[in-house]
Amino acid sequence: QVQLVESGGGLVQAGGSLRLSCVASRSIFSINNMSWYRQAPGKERELVAVISSIGSTNYADSVKGRFTISRDNAKNTVYLQMNSLKPEDTAVYYCKDSLFGSWGQGTQVTVSS
Repeated sequence: QVQLVESGGGLVQAGGSLRLSCVASRSIFSINNMSWYRQAPGKERELVAVISSIGSTNYADSVKGRFTISRDNAKNTVYLQMNSLKPEDTAVYYCKDSLFGSWGQGTQVTVSS
């Protein structure tokens, strides 16, 4: 099993930036895909970005060009750099691993207009 702990959320004005972190309780070196999801009030959880063990990335169309996912295997950490934030990015953001299917507790991101 692996425990995931997200941090870095907060309140930011539209156009601002935030960097989210997801720290794993064990090495993520052997975990192929690490992903970020988000869930807005009244909506289903959606995939935001995914990064493979070799650094390949994929993004939801709604965040392409604004968000960047990265991983530091030495620190057991996955990041989500979010730029040019919009009010519609407001959600709880979660990370997930593809090996155990574990979820973190989430971190709230609120973007004001």
